[in-house]
Amino acid sequence: MGDRLIRVLFVCLGNICRSPMAEGIFRHLVNEAGLAGRIDTASAGTVGWHVGERPHRGTIAILKEHHIDLGNKRSRQLTRSDLAEYNYIVAMDAENAADIQALFGKQVPRLMEFGSDGLPLDVPDPYYTGGFERVYELVEAGCRGLLAHIRKQEGL
Repeated sequence: MGDRLIRVLFVCLGNICRSPMAEGIFRHLVNEAGLAGRIDTASAGTVGWHVGERPHRGTIAILKEHHIDLGNKRSRQLTRSDLAEYNYIVAMDAENAADIQALFGKQVPRLMEFGSDGLPLDVPDPYYTGGFERVYELVEAGCRGLLAHIRKQEGL
């Protein structure tokens, strides 16, 4: 597999709640594993409603509670070029995966397909309902499973 940079992109609807949370958690796990120079991570949304905005205050707060900093993250919309640039594109729920399929003709897994048995396959959108702590727990479990999967696939 060599020393190529492995690029991972998390995708939700607006790129202000779940996917930036996954980006932050996954980057934290990658750093803890000593793989910062090998795996790069980012996030995007399927729609452009929030382009240029900072992540939701609930996402920032829950990440801060867990000592994870998103830096100057700003929302952006998924583009066709992302499909070629990223080795792993991971959706937060079935709707996001279906939107990517409809927009770009690409099938992508949902994050929770890498989570433990017994967990839901969709990460609920906390934008209207809150529940950021539960979303954090799910995203962290999915990110741990995804990192283990990537390490196995890529021989890391």
